[in-house]
Amino acid sequence: MTPTPPTPTPTPTRPADTVFELRFTSTPRGARLARRLTSYCLDRWGHPYGSEVNDRASLVVAELAANAVTHGRVPGRDALLRLVRDGGLLRIEVGDTRGEREPVVREAGDDEEAGRGLLIVGALAESWGVAARVGAPGKTVWAVLRAGGPGGSA
Repeated sequence: MTPTPPTPTPTPTRPADTVFELRFTSTPRGARLARRLTSYCLDRWGHPYGSEVNDRASLVVAELAANAVTHGRVPGRDALLRLVRDGGLLRIEVGDTRGEREPVVREAGDDEEAGRGLLIVGALAESWGVAARVGAPGKTVWAVLRAGGPGGSA
């Protein structure tokens, strides 16, 4: 029997501390975990709890994750949170496995309890949009926030 030579490990294109990924269950509990770990991750990246960047990013993740588990849920399939820090910008991506349901921005009536999430995301983000997931079925809703340097405000 001939031993198999080791395969080389690819060199990452980004330092490990600039990307965070989490698969979370498509449940309210999973969405809450995504929000809390976003806050923790940003604290570790130099944006402390209670800072403007940490609070805004946590709110955007809360809205996108809630939408993913409410409208993009496929039983037995997880959602994906991905945070990418690139210079002074933070890209937030939340992917779900339901590609046929595109997010809809609408004005909620005064007496409605839901329907304002993407308006909040649009107000907090520099830009946002929807893309097909790469390598998996479904869609990814993304938002880009101005993050400034570690410890700084946006």
